[in-house]
Amino acid sequence: MTDCGHTPPGQSPVNGGARERRAFRVSGIVQGVGFRPFVYRLAAKYGLSGWVLNDSAGVGIEAEGTAATLDAFADALRTEAPLAASVTAVTFTDIPSQGEEAFRILESPQGATARTLVSPDLAVCADCRREILSAADRRHGYAFTNCTNCGPRYSIIRGVPYDRPLTSMAPFRMCPACQHEYDDPADRRFHAQPNACGACGPSYRLLVDGAEAAGDPLAAARRIVAGGGTLAVKGIGGYHLACDARSEAAVTRLRQRKRREAKALAVMAGSMETVRGLCTVSDEEERWLTSPAAPIVLLRRRADARNPAAESVAPGNAYLGVLLPYAPVHLLLLAEDDLWVMTSANLSGEPIIYEDDIAVRGLAGIADAILVHNREIVHRVDDSVLRMTAGGRQIVRRSRGFAPTPLALPFDGGTSVLAGGAELKNTFCLTRGQEAFLSEHIGDLMEHAVLRSYEETIAHYEAFFEVRPALLAADLHPAYLSTQYMRARAAHEGLPLVSVQHHHAHIAAVLAEHDVWERVLGVTLDGTGYGADGASWGGEFLAADMRDYERRAHFAYLPLPGGDRAAKEPWRLALWVLHTMYGEEIARRAPKFIEALPAGWELLVQATAAGVNAPLTSSAGRLFDAAAALLGLCRMNAYEGQAAIGLELLARRARRAGVILPYRVNLTAAPITVDFLPVLAALADGVECISAEERAGRALDFHVTMAAAVAEVLHLLSALTGLRTAVLSGGVFQNALLLEELLAYLADFRVLLPHAAPPNDGGIAYGQAAVALARMGM
Repeated sequence: MTDCGHTPPGQSPVNGGARERRAFRVSGIVQGVGFRPFVYRLAAKYGLSGWVLNDSAGVGIEAEGTAATLDAFADALRTEAPLAASVTAVTFTDIPSQGEEAFRILESPQGATARTLVSPDLAVCADCRREILSAADRRHGYAFTNCTNCGPRYSIIRGVPYDRPLTSMAPFRMCPACQHEYDDPADRRFHAQPNACGACGPSYRLLVDGAEAAGDPLAAARRIVAGGGTLAVKGIGGYHLACDARSEAAVTRLRQRKRREAKALAVMAGSMETVRGLCTVSDEEERWLTSPAAPIVLLRRRADARNPAAESVAPGNAYLGVLLPYAPVHLLLLAEDDLWVMTSANLSGEPIIYEDDIAVRGLAGIADAILVHNREIVHRVDDSVLRMTAGGRQIVRRSRGFAPTPLALPFDGGTSVLAGGAELKNTFCLTRGQEAFLSEHIGDLMEHAVLRSYEETIAHYEAFFEVRPALLAADLHPAYLSTQYMRARAAHEGLPLVSVQHHHAHIAAVLAEHDVWERVLGVTLDGTGYGADGASWGGEFLAADMRDYERRAHFAYLPLPGGDRAAKEPWRLALWVLHTMYGEEIARRAPKFIEALPAGWELLVQATAAGVNAPLTSSAGRLFDAAAALLGLCRMNAYEGQAAIGLELLARRARRAGVILPYRVNLTAAPITVDFLPVLAALADGVECISAEERAGRALDFHVTMAAAVAEVLHLLSALTGLRTAVLSGGVFQNALLLEELLAYLADFRVLLPHAAPPNDGGIAYGQAAVALARMGM
């Protein structure tokens, strides 16, 4: 080992009292995040001698001092670690004292094999923020300011080890001032690989009509947004489209250009004070908004909001997706009282744009100007989305700020597994020992560009973490492109492939997160998942552990008129419900509903009655769709989940208490079935003549009834099985109202919910990996 340190300033070579020496091992995300200089400064604080280095297992430390100072040092390693670090374990052993006088930072041992955990991209820290905004600082106004506590990580890395030559900062040679910071172990920029300043680092330029605009690019960009224009901004993990979120005209224009008619848009507020003026914010929500991960947080709008967002930002929605400036460029673009739409720049159905040439071509007709910088984004990373519910933190989309931080696995069998995930909201999962690297949000694989990104990102993870899977896992659905990819790899590479049922994977993900091996009662409510009987499942009650499951109950099957089109067109299932109620009298009994239907609806009814292109489903998601259509709320889904989201929002406007509508539980069937057709019929009864207030009441009734039905079945199954732990997962549980109502019924259960991975299909791969390893006896 070579010495690259010295005695910390102010450290006494030898303290009074008996001195001891301990060898510490620190595990987690502790490399590339300023952990060694943190340890160096901590040693100075406690007057310790010894050394610190990075090695293949994390960070190794030998420290010498009194027992009291070593105890305090050990505690501080856990509690005072840099924001970018994630310490999972601190262990130590007593070793003989060596009487050293200095504390040193040592280079890594020669030939040590890297086993690095790379930090995700992190929001600008308070220290860098002060420098950017201070006129006296040499980094004043510099849009790429960072240190070991913040800035880009994953998005700029080409390979390991995490050194500047293997990042997209390689073309930028540090100036003497930056190099001095980089080399000084007492500086917070010691070995900060993206370290730069205005004299030596990346820079922005503004493109208008394909040509570079003269003058200050950031000032000109601000003027474009202030004037009602649309701006494309290249940030940390890709391009965003921005406009003034308080301007109805600007937001409407952006929607028209992006062809995004209804789905809510995220907004970036210039300060926390501005957020508080727009929305009610709990302490926990504020903690996440201001955290290094800096996700979009879904917040309830204030009815008395000062200077509110334009209604078209989130039409009819009581919530706003809000984030704070997390990159230096955001601080320089937005004033504290500004509110900008900040939505991912992408073509319809495709992933976020991150390459400059594609941005210039693809965004030319959407943005009035493009703010571009000359540091390459190596890996696209979309914004993460989070909300707080009655059950605690819920990650809706896990990406920037979280990935590629691994999730924990409750076992280590020495076998690496690659789990392919689902078709929609795809992520994949690659394991190494007890580490489960759940990828950033990939998207919906039906789009060619998303599928290509999926394959490229898998290859990158395998190379980056130096893991080649020995076991593959895939969904049961034969048509999923993720399943086809895994089957092709299994055949080509001669690898074993474990097929995992979709809803079992949902439950297993929660079990793995909570380190639970026992058998539980799992409830999975979602839109669709391929069932073991070939039907489309989605309202499932499983007795399950991480290895296998038994389907003990489900929502009764209903036909899907027109097959997959029913998911995009809720009126189809609603039509079938009305047909079962009124038969040939349907046109007379529900005239307004029928008048709005396309020609040929009678043929659809006939085909469904004959079982033609009408596959059976137990989907909870389709029940929400049908309920929304029957209440006249949503006949066509412009985006996934629109009807369900609208139904929840309508229910929250109800002025009366909800009532439980009639449903049927068939205990003679095996599995038990829960028939919601009577619920839908009750919603539809006389609906064309009721008031808007009563429609909101019926929407609430639907939620209350589903919660009551799920709770009843869980209690029945608990009595039959003796199981008292309930696991709730699946995309439908993103409905905070339903979750709140259900949890009130389950006070006598131990309830486990997903917090580390999304409850929707973004968490499927994590569960697939856990099941595959459990079945292989790992």
